[in-house]
Amino acid sequence: MDQQKSLRQLPDTMGFPNALLIILAMFLFLSPGMYGRKLDTLTLEKGMILISSPDFFVTQIPGEVRVALEPFDDLVNDSVSLHIMGEPMYLSANTWETVFPITFDEASELKVSSGKEVYTRFITPVPLWLSILPPLIAIVLALIVKEVFSALFIGILAGTTILFFYQQHNLFESVFLGLLSIIDTYILQSVLDSGHVSIILFSMLIGGMVSIITANGGMQGIVNYLSKFASNARNGQLVTWLMGITLFFDDYANTLVVGNTMRPVTDKLRISREKLAYIVDSTAAPIAAIAFVTTWIGAELSYIQNGIDTLPIDESPYNIFISSLQYSFYPIYTLVFVAMLIWSGKDFGPMFKAEVRTRKHGIKSPGEEECVPEEKQVFKPSAARWYNAAIPVMIVVFGTIAGLFYTGWDQATWQNNDITFSARLSATIGNSDSYLALLWSSLGGVLVAVGLTLSQRILNLKDTMESLIEGLKSMLTAIMILILAWSIALITEHMHTAEFISISVSEMNLSPVVIPTITFILGALVAFSTGSSWGTMAILYPLILPASWLLGELHGLPYAENIEIFYNVVASVLAGSVLGDHCSPISDTTILSSLSSSCNHIEHVRTQLPYALIVGFFAIIGGVLPAAYGIPFYILFPLTILIMFFTIKGLGKKLPV
Repeated sequence: MDQQKSLRQLPDTMGFPNALLIILAMFLFLSPGMYGRKLDTLTLEKGMILISSPDFFVTQIPGEVRVALEPFDDLVNDSVSLHIMGEPMYLSANTWETVFPITFDEASELKVSSGKEVYTRFITPVPLWLSILPPLIAIVLALIVKEVFSALFIGILAGTTILFFYQQHNLFESVFLGLLSIIDTYILQSVLDSGHVSIILFSMLIGGMVSIITANGGMQGIVNYLSKFASNARNGQLVTWLMGITLFFDDYANTLVVGNTMRPVTDKLRISREKLAYIVDSTAAPIAAIAFVTTWIGAELSYIQNGIDTLPIDESPYNIFISSLQYSFYPIYTLVFVAMLIWSGKDFGPMFKAEVRTRKHGIKSPGEEECVPEEKQVFKPSAARWYNAAIPVMIVVFGTIAGLFYTGWDQATWQNNDITFSARLSATIGNSDSYLALLWSSLGGVLVAVGLTLSQRILNLKDTMESLIEGLKSMLTAIMILILAWSIALITEHMHTAEFISISVSEMNLSPVVIPTITFILGALVAFSTGSSWGTMAILYPLILPASWLLGELHGLPYAENIEIFYNVVASVLAGSVLGDHCSPISDTTILSSLSSSCNHIEHVRTQLPYALIVGFFAIIGGVLPAAYGIPFYILFPLTILIMFFTIKGLGKKLPV
């Protein structure tokens, strides 16, 4: 729709009041649109120069200025000379376009000239340190007000206001334009991303499937079956933990399948939703990050490859990944810590209060006086058959695995006898399209759930479809949180938040042995601020790996010592990003864990945070740092696990049975 459309051109057949039409017209006229680059022209005798520059520049970060020549008909073999910021350039028939990186650290002019023709644009760069404000505001507000929607929205607004203010708008105008850009730029771009749409559809389909298998009695049948093994709260948590370990191939599938499947069981055993969300969250990313065959492996190997392209390391990314696993302290300690908490029957901090509340009063949200009523059962008690839930869930699980093989299959890889079976398997999964696999499998799960329900005449078609629709609706709240979280992640990308943190740390004069620890903390900070462990790895691997190796060479470390520290750094990027992802309220996996467990999102973050930070602390003092000094992992792992055991024993309080 044309943003300059007048009021008389607006349709008057929609039944809206005139005042609403006027307001709508104002928004259409004043909306800044999806800003990204400014396009300007410089007219010459031989042609027209097209100048494309970023809407805003950030200090210390190069911005690309693209200059292209649109020649007139008579320009064939001639060339045009020009100057960009005083630097001579030539555009000819061979090179009609050039890209010129420019960094502005203070207010100045962007200048492009050719002969007497001059183009200027005054630039006021955004200070790089301001990039930390949007995620920081969102995270702090979410933890203070315990309401994530407004916190994320205000964080996004803070970022958009800063960007417009430094485009030489006044404060009032910047707030207004920033408000409009939240919807027309950041939310819109977030929902237009194919990966994000896949997550939304997958989540909705899983929600629809869960609603159907709840309505047809399959979920109750699962509860009845698992009750034989999960006879008490400890066993119920242990079964949940084991399911999380078993579904290691994808963190998204892990959180949604385990949380939705085990929630009725844990509710019956009076295990808090906060504890369920913690177990789900703490077995999803940690196991997916370190397992050999997961949807993470392809991204991890490509990021490592980017980091070692210029280094004298004669190893494949896969071998580097395998060698780094001995230093993956946080993911492994997290899995062990959860298991020890469950086995001991103890908790501490906010989680202890949540568990005591649930054991005494049943499942309820914080602040409520009455228990949340159980979902209305529309099935006949005789129809509570466990396989009506187990079969659709298995379709999702094994369908995802089959989809990963189908989309990642390469005949040449499997015919290559020079690589091991595990390397072929990892290469196949790494090259797969996990989003397609998840979409296909979740659709298959829904169709099978519908088929089982109708074929056994448990529900008629109308009731089945109503259950499906209710399940889709139940995902709306979480999807809104996800979209806002993706939007603030886009703000941090535009404002270069990760680069600010990385530059701040890299400017320190550090010893090679502390680089893994600094990397671990840096990864946690970046993931906490951006809410993305994958984004953190994509940023830090190409930056930290070369810096780590070169720093070791500058300090005269022999190859054997340098490569061990290098492996530690590789693992620390991954482990730190998982820790930050666990702690961040704007992380998508944290949000999905809350969603699948039907747990208040802020309560999940608040109760999980102390546990994640404690394990992160042990990962540093009992893993990353001493390993850099040469203490072998086979000493560090048992020793630190023993210390964690006594920590739980000392801090933990016995829960009521």
